[in-house]
Amino acid sequence: MSSDIDKALALVTKKFHGVTDQDGEPYLMHCLRVMDGVDLPEAQLVGLMHDLVEDTDVTIEDLKQMEFDPATIEAVDLITHREEDSYADYVIKLKPNPLARSAKLSDLRDNGSLGRVLYRSKAVDKDLRRIQRYILSYQFLSDRINESDYCLRMQPLEN
Repeated sequence: MSSDIDKALALVTKKFHGVTDQDGEPYLMHCLRVMDGVDLPEAQLVGLMHDLVEDTDVTIEDLKQMEFDPATIEAVDLITHREEDSYADYVIKLKPNPLARSAKLSDLRDNGSLGRVLYRSKAVDKDLRRIQRYILSYQFLSDRINESDYCLRMQPLEN
């Protein structure tokens, strides 16, 4: 497992080199915090790589060629939000997979932390909708609300 973490860390470091978040901080730090926010080493690996396929030119096929474990690849695939899926549909799809679910909960905790939530005067409505999506998704993934309530509450936030 440690060789996979080393391999993933090298890949994430390379692909997010020079990339910053909306606050100007190195994006790599978000990946490390998501990894650190889960307990199981397998979920840590998914947390570390959770944005690779979504935000870089890395593909699922690349991860297969790098010989990551199939369970890791499946979870990374599930945690990758694709344009054709609404945010709610994406979260519903990943929920049954324990590795993807654990990593996504950690991602939501980090994205929703007070230190990372931005208040941009020109994007207040958009930012508030995003934060509401994070909160509802966290509640759904942690079984605080059921799927039908989640979908109903997410509908006005999807645009």
